[in-house]
Amino acid sequence: MILEESQRPGRRGLSLALHLDMPLVIALVLLSALGLVILYSAAGEDMSMVTRQALRLVLSFIVLVAFAQIRPETLHRWTPHLYTLGLILLLAVLALGVIGKGAQRWLDLGILRFQPSEVMKVAVPMMVAWYLAETPLPPHFRRILVGIALFAVPALLIAKQPDLGTALLIISAGSFVLLFAGLPWRYLIVAFILAIPTAVLLWKFGMHGYQRQRVLTFINPESDPLGAGYHIIQSTIAIGSGGIYGKGWLNGTQSHLDFLPERHTDFIFAVFGEEFGLFGALLMLALYLFVILRCLYITSRAQDTFTRLLSGGLTITFLVYVFVNIGMVSGLLPVVGVPLPLISYGGSSMVTLMASFGMLMSIHTHRKLLKM
Repeated sequence: MILEESQRPGRRGLSLALHLDMPLVIALVLLSALGLVILYSAAGEDMSMVTRQALRLVLSFIVLVAFAQIRPETLHRWTPHLYTLGLILLLAVLALGVIGKGAQRWLDLGILRFQPSEVMKVAVPMMVAWYLAETPLPPHFRRILVGIALFAVPALLIAKQPDLGTALLIISAGSFVLLFAGLPWRYLIVAFILAIPTAVLLWKFGMHGYQRQRVLTFINPESDPLGAGYHIIQSTIAIGSGGIYGKGWLNGTQSHLDFLPERHTDFIFAVFGEEFGLFGALLMLALYLFVILRCLYITSRAQDTFTRLLSGGLTITFLVYVFVNIGMVSGLLPVVGVPLPLISYGGSSMVTLMASFGMLMSIHTHRKLLKM
């Protein structure tokens, strides 16, 4: 007899009734609480900003619970429709989008203003997993090409907004699903070889001037310390000045004396590093590591190709978000405008992130079990 996970005798707790994975939920709550604590300092002790972020977190956790109730079969059935809707919205942005800070990335519906590119952060790995799950793995060459097209098209539309950082994240999300599908090594070697001329063409014809400047600044930030290199120089100073134990909560000088720009959004990790030091940073990384390992555990127990590819792709994509943000704030990567998950101030990215975790919990708690 086949039972669902939530129907196992003796396991009728609230978490299973709501299809939640409590270890993962607790880790997400701890990260979110840590984010509110450091946001209060980064925002100059502005409680209204913390309150708005807390409300966004409540909404995001509601989205997580809602997505956790959706059965994997339903996710599979909805995937092409969600992907198509995302493409339509991206085209609408290019035609009707609102311009802000030199970029055309938002749709304004009067009562709601949002970035359709956030929808594709979830829809792209879903669609690539849906397509590759239709035939035996590893995929053959033609299916690999179609899989690449499924994430290349939305990535190009997003890059035209321009939003190169999100476009690269979309590419990484689709690419990781391909890797989980068993992409042969020879294709990886070819891709690596082709990446060099592709990077040259992207540099000459596909990047805006400010994007090229970010790369040059990454190589040598001291070449323009008061201009393009200012962000990364002040960020690394803040992290380094925190030392082993940090200066203490609310005692960061780089942030409170306004030397550190974007301190409540993209560069919030620098505020955390200055105030809590190496020990604090290791604690945050430990929480992120637990989340990633728990998600990989869920991936290992997925029972069909679609859920295994989807959960694996979402997990590694989350890892990329964390790595890219901390890497750029620490001077290890160019600045690409990627927020730190669950910590940075913002709403739309948090909602899509929690939707991803909700799908992972659905995959884990809706598993079929044989009753002995």
